[in-house]
Amino acid sequence: MRVVTWNLWWRFGPWEARQKAILATLRELRPDVVGLQEVWEQGPDNLAEWLAGELGMHWTWAASDDPGYWQRRVGDPSVGIGNAVLSRWPVGERAVLPLPAVEGDGGRLALYTRLQAPGQDVPFFVTHLTAATTASAGRCQQVAALAEFVARHEGGTDFPPVVTGDFNAWPDSDEVRLFGGYKTASPVPGQCLFDAWEYAEPTAPSATWDMANPYVAATYGPSVRVDYVHVGPPGPGGIGHVGAVRRAGDGPVDGVWPSDHAAVVADLAPATTP
Repeated sequence: MRVVTWNLWWRFGPWEARQKAILATLRELRPDVVGLQEVWEQGPDNLAEWLAGELGMHWTWAASDDPGYWQRRVGDPSVGIGNAVLSRWPVGERAVLPLPAVEGDGGRLALYTRLQAPGQDVPFFVTHLTAATTASAGRCQQVAALAEFVARHEGGTDFPPVVTGDFNAWPDSDEVRLFGGYKTASPVPGQCLFDAWEYAEPTAPSATWDMANPYVAATYGPSVRVDYVHVGPPGPGGIGHVGAVRRAGDGPVDGVWPSDHAAVVADLAPATTP
């Protein structure tokens, strides 16, 4: 089962050209499920819906309830923003968790979906945490709420929960360690969510916020991995085990970089059909 997480950089930069590059990248990856952040919606048009139609996938999305910060940045109050899921399989249950607001940065959320995959349902989540570099304490509050949200919805299947998203945090940060629950105590006693990158080749390029990307270079900050696929311990027979993980979308497509973030791609062992 191929899982992708990707922040699509909303309506910033050459977004119409980028939209085509995003689609081309996803077509090449052939994912089974995708967690998307910074997805735009305007009137009847939604980027996730368009991608799903082009890729022949199911989709659902959750809109931010406080998009004003984003709208002011592009000077257009008619464009919404949110998280979305694309899935090769039907989407069953879904639920939305508004995350604790941090330093005036409201409207952040997590989206849960239960995907009706062959053999076992997959509890799948996508989130986007607050972005300020100095907001680690706030992100700790957000991941504590997220961990409890996962615990409420992960049951009823042997497939481990899969949590994707832009955490806006470095791998050794308090918030990422807290969410994992295997380097420090989890907010939910006994919960463990492995960072899939633990299974990556040691020399593999890992930065998803990369100064090689021209959209990022102007920030003059360090290159770092801030995008994650987290997976619970494997189920019976190893279902959900991480077989491979890598970056994608980390270069131009026909001269256009798809986003300011690279994607993370994780291949998980699927459930067998009874």
